[in-house]
Amino acid sequence: MTTTGATGLVLDLTGTFAFALNGALTAVRTARLDIVGVVTLGMITALGGGVLRDVLLGALPPATFSDWRYLVVAAVGGLVAFGLSRQLERLSTPITVFDALGLSLFAVTGAAKGLELGAGAGQAVLLGAITGVGGGTIRDVMVRRIPTVLRSELYAVPALLGAGVAVVAARAEVTPLVGALAGAAVCLLVRLLGVGFRLNAPSPPGTARDDGSTGRTG
Repeated sequence: MTTTGATGLVLDLTGTFAFALNGALTAVRTARLDIVGVVTLGMITALGGGVLRDVLLGALPPATFSDWRYLVVAAVGGLVAFGLSRQLERLSTPITVFDALGLSLFAVTGAAKGLELGAGAGQAVLLGAITGVGGGTIRDVMVRRIPTVLRSELYAVPALLGAGVAVVAARAEVTPLVGALAGAAVCLLVRLLGVGFRLNAPSPPGTARDDGSTGRTG
């Protein structure tokens, strides 16, 4: 069983909104763009991963362009972030929290869609991770910085774990909502622990990270 129907749509749109907030706040904080740039970057962050997933699955046109709700939710998220950017900037970790939430929801819905369209278990896990990290990667490239997935505290690893849990739950015929929430919870927990304790995936020995630490796993 996979996370389809109303449950899948709600999770997908929630992730879209969270990632749109994240992308727009990143634009405000790092690029100092105007309203067009802020909303555009928010929409790209929210929709990019899903478009990549659907193209890889041959599910054309991508859901973004066949269901108006994705575009509307992404645009609203970008506008909310633009309008409330000053208030959100006062919070200590708004971008991190929105990013972790979007990553978690997209990892499980991406994996579920892969299973729904006939992908194997391993391929579905990869598709879940691509859905989670794709939009943020495009965002980072557009603002000319190294993508978060390549440099940040555990990022791709949580997405893979969350998608893996969702796929295992689906194969075990666990209730779709329960399986999806379990996968999202695992991804969210690992991502936030990685940020909180500055845990990193291994890098070459002796190399320095942005935080000045050497290439070792925290």
